[in-house]
Amino acid sequence: MKIGFCGTMSVGKTTLVNALKDLPEFKDYECRTERSKHLMSLGIPLNTDSTLKGQTVFLSERSAELMQENIITDRTVLDVMAFAHCSNSMNYFEKHNFVTLASCLVHEYDYIFYVSPEGVGIENNGVRETDAEYRKTIDEAIKYFISKHRTRIKNLVEIKGSTEERVKIIREALSPQYV
Repeated sequence: MKIGFCGTMSVGKTTLVNALKDLPEFKDYECRTERSKHLMSLGIPLNTDSTLKGQTVFLSERSAELMQENIITDRTVLDVMAFAHCSNSMNYFEKHNFVTLASCLVHEYDYIFYVSPEGVGIENNGVRETDAEYRKTIDEAIKYFISKHRTRIKNLVEIKGSTEERVKIIREALSPQYV
């Protein structure tokens, strides 16, 4: 099963993936998190400075994740689409063509969990953007792409609350898969 978490920066996606990987029902899953730090160390521009090449690397990573049989990832192609859409360095045609290509992969996730920023402060990890307006812009773009491609998404669940509350919602959503 392919499980992806999407949402703007600093909403707890990585925390959730790390919480799930310790649960017995996910023992056979590959868990992918925190690739931004690695990509930044390679000199790939992030956030508003992201380029077509940089977003292509991010999309490549999401595509590789979707080749796994059982994967849980803290980013989806919807996130990549949103960051490309909001890039200051990409022109209109690059953004449009890139988003069109990325949208072809949305249907491959069995479950997408949209992680709401509601009630979650921005945590500075040295990589992510800490501008609240930019965070809101990315969140709005993600919600736009979710809405636009809703018919391609097999299972969509919005989650919010504490980590424990979110894990409970995730387990309940996935419980038919484990019965």
